[in-house]
Amino acid sequence: MKKEIVINNQIEELERLAVFVEEVAEELGLDPELTMNLNLALEEVVSNVILYAYPREMGEKITIMAQYDSNNLVFTITDKGKEFDPTKVEEADITLSAEDREIGGLGIYIVKNIMNEVTYQRLDGKNILTLKKTI
Repeated sequence: MKKEIVINNQIEELERLAVFVEEVAEELGLDPELTMNLNLALEEVVSNVILYAYPREMGEKITIMAQYDSNNLVFTITDKGKEFDPTKVEEADITLSAEDREIGGLGIYIVKNIMNEVTYQRLDGKNILTLKKTI
């Protein structure tokens, strides 16, 4: 299975992303809890691209590809925005209260806990984030 969606860097496009994740999950027969978690992870990553990789530019594209084989579901998110490697972000200290914890980092913590593997590379002026989930 291989599916792809290209969205604009606008928050409203997260609705299309959710439909895309639902379609992938339905095609693979995934349970609702896993589907919800995958949607959470993808929404977190893509919303960060929209908000931070392209802070002022409209009309830029974000490509999300889903591939499944050998019990692995892999989402690849590609954009031409500002270079940013979320795998290098210091892990959020979840032992602290919300008031004592620094802003930021919680989203990537959630993504890393939902997915089995999160990798990043910068290639030809593009951010390429790969999220892998063993099914």
